Amino acid sequence: MERLGSNTVCRGFALVRRRLIGLRMVTRRLKVVRVDDKMQRGYSYSLTAPVGRNFDPEFRPELTPKEMLALGVFCGKYMTDCREEFPVSWFARARLSPSSRDFSLNYFSVDASQPLSVWRRKGWIHPDDPRGWFQWYCRYYMGRRIPDEDARQIKRWKAIRRHIAQIKRHCEPGDPTCRPRQRQALLHWAYDSRKI
Repeated sequence: MERLGSNTVCRGFALVRRRLIGLRMVTRRLKVVRVDDKMQRGYSYSLTAPVGRNFDPEFRPELTPKEMLALGVFCGKYMTDCREEFPVSWFARARLSPSSRDFSLNYFSVDASQPLSVWRRKGWIHPDDPRGWFQWYCRYYMGRRIPDEDARQIKRWKAIRRHIAQIKRHCEPGDPTCRPRQRQALLHWAYDSRKI
């Protein structure tokens, strides 16, 4: 058995100590978000990734939640009761309706949403995100990670690309009046359909 020198032991101890201190620092920075709104009571989640970073390599949204809200999505009726959960800056220019759904608030001024009841019936709603995909995206953007659910939602996001191909096949480039419902639906999924 080889004897370790005291310097080796000290260096090893210092390395372990630095790693433990680093773990403690990460633990202190971990933020827990508590949710209490009309659709979710007593729910909480941890932010484990930096805001707007460390996305899955297959997930490359073209729009941030803030940009989507400013452009006009979901007939202005999405997230009107849960602003406390997200940055105030997201709502500064958001096109939201104070009362009922208003499709004129959508960027393309058309209704391109299915009712929540359809989403539930098709099994698209996860219990952690009762509002659906956009709620998942907002929380993912903020830094929440749920590996299995993230993989499912990213798979759904990728499947929506088929609408880009349809617009390119049937529309002249840059014609926003061609297939406005599909273009609006793409905005709902963080694809910037204004550029197609």
